[in-house]
Amino acid sequence: MDQTRAPVLEALVKFRERGDVVFGPPGHKQGRGVDPRVLDVLGEGLFASDVLVLNGLDDRRESQGVLEQAQDLMAEAVGADTSFFSTCGSSLSVKTAMLAVAGPGEKLLISRNAHKSVISAVIINGTQPVWVHPHFDSDLHLAHPPEPADVERALAAEPGAKGMLLITPTDWGTCADIAGVARVCHDHDIPLIVDEAWGAHLPFHADLPAWGMAADADLVVTSVHKMGGAIEQSSVFHLQGSRVDPDVLKQREDLLGTTSASTLVYASLDGWRRQMVEHGHRLLDAALARAERIRAAVADLPGLNPMGREVIRPQGAADLDPLAITIDVRELGVSGMQAAEWLRAACHVDVGSADQCRINARITHADDDATEARLLDALRRLAAEHERIDPRPQVRLPDPGTLELDTVMLPRDAFFGPTEQVPVSRAAGRVAAELVTPYPPGVPVLAPGELITKEILDYLTSGPPAGMLVPDAADPSLETLRVVAD
Repeated sequence: MDQTRAPVLEALVKFRERGDVVFGPPGHKQGRGVDPRVLDVLGEGLFASDVLVLNGLDDRRESQGVLEQAQDLMAEAVGADTSFFSTCGSSLSVKTAMLAVAGPGEKLLISRNAHKSVISAVIINGTQPVWVHPHFDSDLHLAHPPEPADVERALAAEPGAKGMLLITPTDWGTCADIAGVARVCHDHDIPLIVDEAWGAHLPFHADLPAWGMAADADLVVTSVHKMGGAIEQSSVFHLQGSRVDPDVLKQREDLLGTTSASTLVYASLDGWRRQMVEHGHRLLDAALARAERIRAAVADLPGLNPMGREVIRPQGAADLDPLAITIDVRELGVSGMQAAEWLRAACHVDVGSADQCRINARITHADDDATEARLLDALRRLAAEHERIDPRPQVRLPDPGTLELDTVMLPRDAFFGPTEQVPVSRAAGRVAAELVTPYPPGVPVLAPGELITKEILDYLTSGPPAGMLVPDAADPSLETLRVVAD
């Protein structure tokens, strides 16, 4: 195929050249009706490009195949059999992918270090999760992805599972052995889904960790807005082989997705694919060199410890994305959350994720010398001025084993069944009826159906006073918890 083409962008140009006047959505009529004060902030071009595919970029029958061409070009570019664009973000895409493999009441192996969107999918889909627990690094207080042997043991215990969902890379850049897990899954004739939200860039440079399709995964979900060049909510399904039916996947996507898809998302996905095919290796070369310089400079700063390839070991990570710069700040005597807040307030530098121990900065092809200098200057100031940060209570970090809770009830039944809100002092021994997720990075500590323990409560209740954000709990202060009614 001609990878220099961008069918969505080309159709948008033709739409403008024709001067079509649309008597259907969107109601702003390509910006004619937008408040000038909004145009001053967002720009006229954004609204001029907000066009439906149906009776907009394409005709009523979609006979030009604009979207299909763009998706086919994406599939060819990354080595997939089929690719589907999604405009609802990977939070919805992963729900669709899971539902294409395991329906209501069916079992699905899931890495327990999953994002809240995966746990939400378990609830919505009615799937019975078989949790495959990650390996917890007690020194770093970090979860590394499960290994093939963990998946083998889980399948031996649950031979009726319909598939496996693996999360890689993690929010901190550690990667799983996708090829090894795929071999185990395929030996049992089940598909492997990879939630590769942080890995859209991986297909385009050999010095990056192997990505799902190259490692024989069956279905991969990527968030192109995270490490790529597309706008927020840009997500793509990639599919290969015959273990997941593409027609079934499309039907599940139709079931959950929007009927008012954003051309802005489609266009940015289309353009990013073309950019990566034509210039991706060069752009990522520069990003990799930049990340190496930044990591080396940070390593020389007192109190800041960047995570490196020492985490690649048995029961650790299988690989590490070098563009994810994860920095342990504990030697400064502050939490990662405090460091992130100080960097924003004092230096106007916003990092990606932060928890009790660390912060994370993502380097992409969009960074340049100015952003590199800005980040390093801010980190130098943090190392030099950390004593100015006001003291704050610290999160009481749990022993790793205490995070592996027993699931005693189907998550969907716990979430939708009778519940009650109880004081946290009376929650131990009860069954959770809600997600409780420190965010970011967004991995739930409690999922519906799990048995609440005192150790987990000690950890969670120490969070809000220390600055932990728990937006999905009914009571974000965590003074009370929602549990299954007796």
